Amino acid sequence: MKLKRKPINEIKVCFPSYSENERFARIAVSGFLTQLDPQIDELADVKTAVSEGVTNAIVHGYRDCLGEILLQIKIYDDRQVYIKIRDKGCGIADVEQAMQPLFTTAPEEERAGLGFAVMESFMDRVRVKSKPGEGTTLILEKKLKSRKL
Repeated sequence: MKLKRKPINEIKVCFPSYSENERFARIAVSGFLTQLDPQIDELADVKTAVSEGVTNAIVHGYRDCLGEILLQIKIYDDRQVYIKIRDKGCGIADVEQAMQPLFTTAPEEERAGLGFAVMESFMDRVRVKSKPGEGTTLILEKKLKSRKL
């Protein structure tokens, strides 16, 4: 039996899928992670990945409607960061295809289809679970470097 690790701290926040709330998500993750005294570049990487994930939920998950986005952040004593972004929007029919660079479901918009590629470049691990009509759950993980004093 595998024991589940207990985080040293965590938050959960739900917010409506207004585009303005992407900024809130970046600020929330940044503020919460300051307790780990992260390096500025690492914090920027995490904020960018969260921004991409929340933007995907807003733009693709809730394309023509308003919905709710859950942001959950956990930190562990080994400086491991776990972030979950969940929506109950339209879902993704083919996750593997959606994660391919330049793939987009909105070719008429000025979007490059690089959101997942960006997330993968900034985080140690990116997982996506989705079911059409039920929504998408995105898990982002990164181990922050130790600070040298």
